[in-house]
Amino acid sequence: MKKALVITVLFFVFLALCFLQTNLFSWYNIAGIKPNLFIIFILFIGLFLGKIYGLTLGTIFGLVLDLIIGKRIGLNAIMLGMCGLIGGILDKSFSKDSRITFMLMTIAVTIFGEIVNYTLQILLISAEPAFIQFMKIVIIEAIFNAILVIILYPLIQKAGDKTEEIINESKSLMRYYWEDSLGKFR
Repeated sequence: MKKALVITVLFFVFLALCFLQTNLFSWYNIAGIKPNLFIIFILFIGLFLGKIYGLTLGTIFGLVLDLIIGKRIGLNAIMLGMCGLIGGILDKSFSKDSRITFMLMTIAVTIFGEIVNYTLQILLISAEPAFIQFMKIVIIEAIFNAILVIILYPLIQKAGDKTEEIINESKSLMRYYWEDSLGKFR
């Protein structure tokens, strides 16, 4: 029941991010480039909920995003699914308790996600390669995402800890039934 509530809350947060991405950051941008709130959100899911949730919810939210504002269906789904998977993998390798580490992970996943998106656009849509323009967009977007993570880190950390606690609650209850080192249950 609690897991379903967490997923529902994450969906409403996703809808709020859609509103912010399309409306608020149309006014607040750097050289016409907006931050990618969805990459930060899916990284959050991957880091705090694990790679299965990151991949699954990243793909689902990417499909919804493609249906709402995308030009082609599937590009954001692939990109965000991979970002969620990377977030889940980074969870095992790095501490998410440090603001600097989380910021560096955000920069890395933003660059990775945009490279995936750019490559898919060239391969699938036959978009014109414009490497210098692409690099400008990626650098500004990564910096913008990092600034947002620095500002929002306390909120991200509290929400992440609570979400992780709820999702992993059923796993931690199993230890009460473990009897001995032979693996016998009570």
